[in-house]
Amino acid sequence: MFNEELLDDEGENQDAYDDLIVSIEAQTQGLNLLIAVCDDPNFRDEIITRYETELQPNFRVYRVILARHEPSLKAALNQLVEQEEYLRQRQPAVITVTGAEQLYFLRLGKEQSEQEKFFGYLQWTREGLRDFPFAIVLWVTNQILINLMKKAPDFWSWRNGVFRFASKKTNAIAGKELEPIRFVFRDTELASTDTNENNTFFLPIQDLQKLIENIEQERGTKDPTLATLYSRLGDIYRSRLERGESQNYQEEQELAIKYWRQAIELQNELGLQIDLATNFNNLAGLYRATGRYSEAEPLYQQALQLRKRLLGENHPAYATSLNNLAGIYKSTGQYGKAELLYQQALELRKRLLGENHADVVASLNNLALLYDEQGRYDEAEPLYLRSLEIAKSLLGENHPSFALILNNLALLYYHQGRYSEAEPLSQQAIELDKQFLGEENPDVATDLHNLGLIYRAQGRYNEAESLFLQSLEVKQRVLQKAHPLLADTIYALGYLYREQGRYDEAEVLCIKALELDKLLLGENHPNVAESLNNLAEIYRATGRYIEAESLYLEALGICERVWGVEHVRCVAVRENLEKVGVEMGGS
Repeated sequence: MFNEELLDDEGENQDAYDDLIVSIEAQTQGLNLLIAVCDDPNFRDEIITRYETELQPNFRVYRVILARHEPSLKAALNQLVEQEEYLRQRQPAVITVTGAEQLYFLRLGKEQSEQEKFFGYLQWTREGLRDFPFAIVLWVTNQILINLMKKAPDFWSWRNGVFRFASKKTNAIAGKELEPIRFVFRDTELASTDTNENNTFFLPIQDLQKLIENIEQERGTKDPTLATLYSRLGDIYRSRLERGESQNYQEEQELAIKYWRQAIELQNELGLQIDLATNFNNLAGLYRATGRYSEAEPLYQQALQLRKRLLGENHPAYATSLNNLAGIYKSTGQYGKAELLYQQALELRKRLLGENHADVVASLNNLALLYDEQGRYDEAEPLYLRSLEIAKSLLGENHPSFALILNNLALLYYHQGRYSEAEPLSQQAIELDKQFLGEENPDVATDLHNLGLIYRAQGRYNEAESLFLQSLEVKQRVLQKAHPLLADTIYALGYLYREQGRYDEAEVLCIKALELDKLLLGENHPNVAESLNNLAEIYRATGRYIEAESLYLEALGICERVWGVEHVRCVAVRENLEKVGVEMGGS
């Protein structure tokens, strides 16, 4: 299905598409060389499919993939023409050429890099392209385009148009991100190149991966250099995930985990303990993000102990470890432990960094979120408002951190029934996150989910269902099959169907959410209690009182263990249990 929102991105992509169609249709005879630029291969393929469909039957459409070992545009076209009688008759056609995006930019120990071969063929076989009187759409990335202009100027001069399609996703690393590992390029053709130059599309990430593989083969896997490289590549993958640049979210998330694991193993052997603490923290962060809480907690604890021993208890890094360990406690329902550590981290950050600092904003937000989850709304709101005020002064209103706090404040207002205040904040957060992260991101999926909650609470069921389904689709694409965020939206959709009386649909989803919650969070987590209560409500509504009673009792036991007998959620479950008892007696 074509993604209209990508094409309509501020009108620029739609304009580029329209110009490409016009340029193809304007010349039906002779060579018509067109260069299309896109860093997202999935979006590129959608565009290709669309223009191929639109141009038929006036043009026949063909696709060619450049041979990696011999990336000659002319050779690829020759091979296609030899196979197609229609092309030998020089009939109107559009030939789409891809594969350039796979070519290595670095030489990697060879006389020429794959991209250099490609540029060489383009430069010296320009005249030979006259043999192909067709529209040829050559797809490249921004990184290739920059170098193509420099290294194949004659070919460049023959173009009839360049059509740029903007996307968040890219395979390129900015030069400034490579500055910490500039030493690795000493023995490459980039030795004299300034990696700190303002080039967003400096190096394809696959080149850095291949360069690391070469070092492993040449020097062995225990070379100290590799510890730094593994760590940096993990950092780069995490940054890509955070900025919405990853071309495959799950795959790049696993690559970040892989490289940080390798860094930890080597740093441990070499005794690089400060770096080791950092990567314990980094790896734990991704484990937490993927719902692997039991693996994250011991890593956070190790990072905390290392930093305490090496840096002392009056250091910003120690405060970060307190904050992160508190986060895992919150995620697993250990609220008392979480609150204590969050408060310690907040006070330490205020004392070391001052009141107006981004880390203080994060601590205020985290503590407010904890209070919100516990129903301590009056304590949560001033913390959110204070964090929003500081974030606005430090970062402005057009920043992902600002969007995060808006989203959390909207959730607080939703919990309090202040829907008219919650809705615009939630909508603003969605727009900001889409702008910074793109559509395929778990944060955007969470934003959609939260707005769905607000609509559901107002009885706007069609709007809520649409948002839950959108959120679920994104989460299913970018998250693991078993993930707490996925369980959240499955539960929310089941809850919505229950409210609408769609009990068969609701039951299937609520059972699935309950299974995921138990698997990921353990038997004594608040989310498990909520899932049990929701499923019990379905059974009660359909007259299955004995099953409902059993689930209410199980949910009540969890609530009382986590929150205490007098907590509002315990009271709600107890009321439900009393109702089902009355209904059983009257049936």
